Amino acid sequence: MLSKKLVINSIAIFMSTTILAGCSSLGGSSVSKRASKLSTGIQKAYAVHPDTANRISPYIIQTADQYELDPLLIAAVIRQESTFRPTAVSSAGAVGLTQVMPRYWQATCPGDLYDELTNINCGSLILTKYKNSAGSIPKALAYYNVGPTAYNTNRQMKKQGKKYAKQVEQHQANLKSAL
Repeated sequence: MLSKKLVINSIAIFMSTTILAGCSSLGGSSVSKRASKLSTGIQKAYAVHPDTANRISPYIIQTADQYELDPLLIAAVIRQESTFRPTAVSSAGAVGLTQVMPRYWQATCPGDLYDELTNINCGSLILTKYKNSAGSIPKALAYYNVGPTAYNTNRQMKKQGKKYAKQVEQHQANLKSAL
């Protein structure tokens, strides 16, 4: 009986370790190998300068592992939001790679939102919160773009959010093809 329990526990540990180790579209290898592969894909799919792609890719991998998100999804959000420009500022006041709105998220994401790792971490945290409340990635992406209140109360905003989600999903598909 003890050996059967040990086998079951070993399988559970193996499965959870595999999931946490970054089992994704980039494989389950080390952070540096997955970051290198992601960087190459970002350069090909999005015409991002190698220095930028090489610098940002490890941050994407680490954050994807932390929040259990697909790193290709995070990269696609960055492509949509800022085209990999860390100093981007929108007309609405959103900043950085993932275009975080400081007035809404600064308390949740303390630190310099122009810092690449802080910004990617914050954008991923926001996306994860929305994924948990929305129940799906497409709806979470729509929330990310227009906010849950606007999405749920304004037909035009809902349409805009759905369009945004499709654009991000297309960027994600393009990146996957480039790998």
